[in-house]
Amino acid sequence: MDFNIIGYAVPFLLAGAKVTLLIAIFGVGLGLPFGVLVGLGRGARSRFLRRICDIYCAIFRGTPMLVQVFIIYYGLAQVDFIRHNAVLWWLIGSGLNAAILAVILNTGAYTAEIFRTAFLSLPRGLIEAAEACGMSPWHVFARIKFPLALRQALPSYSSEVAIIVKESSLASTITVLEITGYAKRLMSETFAIMEIFIITAAFYLALNVVALTSLKLLERRLSFNR
Repeated sequence: MDFNIIGYAVPFLLAGAKVTLLIAIFGVGLGLPFGVLVGLGRGARSRFLRRICDIYCAIFRGTPMLVQVFIIYYGLAQVDFIRHNAVLWWLIGSGLNAAILAVILNTGAYTAEIFRTAFLSLPRGLIEAAEACGMSPWHVFARIKFPLALRQALPSYSSEVAIIVKESSLASTITVLEITGYAKRLMSETFAIMEIFIITAAFYLALNVVALTSLKLLERRLSFNR
């Protein structure tokens, strides 16, 4: 292994890691509440709302994220209405924004399923007791449903966070220079395929170890057995 190439590549991959981290932060920060809302919608009393949420989850869970990235960045750019709308064009006109949007929509579908099952596992008697005490629906959700569902969902959601970090590499297919994007460029410059991609794997591993360790600590913090 050529250590000179490693010293040359690391600064570029560090710059790419900032973009990867940005995509992951937006993916979790916006994808989590969005997924929770969709999960609630899948259990709503309104049949129309349930059907819309089910269709959304079926589409984004049933198609590859790479295809979703291409449709958002290349496909939607062909729609005249989107091209002439400043807000919508800002969302998809930039490769980075399109990648973030794709990650949010994709993880939102999986997060919705995780929290849907978590909400269904809650003891019905506990919720009925809270309602009998006169708590409003918002207080029942904020103080009982969501905290308990979060405890139930956190182990599964930890895996989803790791997937978000890894799937951010697909942003390189739409010209975003994150870790994989810089790795491809460095590979074409140096032809040191083994060294470059070993370092790339180490960067993704480090990010996921930090993310999963943080979520494990949060899970332990919220555990009833603490």
